[in-house]
Amino acid sequence: MAVVVCGAGFYRWAVSTAGAGRFTPVGLYSVQSMERMHYSTLYHNAPMPWSIFFSGNFAIHGTTETDRLGTPASAGCVRLHPGDAEALYRLVLEHGRANTLISIER
Repeated sequence: MAVVVCGAGFYRWAVSTAGAGRFTPVGLYSVQSMERMHYSTLYHNAPMPWSIFFSGNFAIHGTTETDRLGTPASAGCVRLHPGDAEALYRLVLEHGRANTLISIER
């Protein structure tokens, strides 16, 4: 993941996106909602810290499976190291949801 603030590169982090048989939606999105700690109602109450929802049930969030970052492993969300997810969450709060654009590419 590349994070750009005011046109300049700010962070670059390893992520996990959809594993086999799943998909992560590609496109340009705005922030729909944010939750400091969300528990998945679809996947056995899985913890999703620092969640930034961008398309329905799809979110960027922290993961406990940090050893899988950099490989396809999620049910469709964009997983980050919890520290990186917190930094991104705080950046969005600082700059405003309305000023945040999420671009997901293959």
